[in-house]
Order: sequence, then C-alpha cells, then structure tokens
Amino acid sequence: MIKRMPIFLLLLLAAPVLTPVPSPLQGQVKKPATLREVLLAELRSTHTNAEWFVPANTAVNGLTAEQANWTDGKGNHSVGQLAYHLVFWNRRNLANLKGDKVEKFSGNNDETFDKFDSKTWNETVRQLDEVMGELEKWVETADEAKLKESAQVFTHISTHNAYHVGQIIFVRKEQGSWDPKNGVN
Repeated sequence: MIKRMPIFLLLLLAAPVLTPVPSPLQGQVKKPATLREVLLAELRSTHTNAEWFVPANTAVNGLTAEQANWTDGKGNHSVGQLAYHLVFWNRRNLANLKGDKVEKFSGNNDETFDKFDSKTWNETVRQLDEVMGELEKWVETADEAKLKESAQVFTHISTHNAYHVGQIIFVRKEQGSWDPKNGVN
C-alpha cells in the first residue's frame, strides 16, 4: 500500500496537467461536424471570424496606402505586399478549383509580393475579401466528392492565409499601427 501511495499521488497531481484545457471559445461556438463545416470554419477563421487568431479583414482594416507600403528597411515585406501575395495565391487556387484557366506564372514567388502598388491598396483589400469569400462559397456549394478531393487544398490555403496574416500583424506592430484591442497583444 505504501509503495503504491507515491504513484497514486503522482497521478493525482498530474491529472490537471494531463487534462486538456478547454479553449475560451469551447461551448460558445458549435463544433463543426462535417468536412464542409470544418473547411468553412478554417476559411472563416482566417477571413472574418476572430477566434484563435486575428482574421485577415481585421489585420488589414484601417490602414492607409502609405502604411500598407511601409517596410522595416531590412528586406521584409510590407503589409500591402503580403496582402497582394494572398490575393494572388487565393485567386490561383480558386481558379484551379473551378477548373478555370489560371494566369501565366513564371514560378518566381517574389513576383507574387513585388507587384503590389500602394496606389491600389484599397482595391487589394477589396480583392482579398472577395477571393476569400469566393473560396468559402466554393466550399458551401461543392458536391461531396469534389469537397473530399479538394480538402487538403483547403487546409493548405487556410494555413497559408493564417501564416501571412500573422506576418501582417507583426509588420503593423513594428510600424506602430496595430491596436492590441484587435487581438494579439
């Protein structure tokens, strides 16, 4: 009995550590039950729904063209370049999903950042919102077979979007244009 007591105490003390900690949002949001719901939840969390991280529409909101064009001078991308890059790849993925012809691309990923023009910042923001919404609509209306076939594409799209939205927030923090009330203190 005494030999078992330390093991019992150890397990008892470890129980809170081993018990999963619920997210602050559990119980507030219906958990997705189908593949379609999971993919839509992923897309919306990087587009419009502030959940685990800040979505794209919040990340780019309220920036002037001058702020969107700002860089740290160390070779890093501006918010505008990052947003343009997301528009480029999301459009390309959407065209592939729809079976549409994709625009010619040299394969040089730098071009997907470097073609940003601060004069078109507001249009870039509009296009980002539009293409992300169109990806959501594709998932909403796709038949089950097409959805299953394309599921991995959407997990990559969502991961890619989340990564660059995080970069946008980082750039805004460096610049001093990020309000922590929008998330990510």
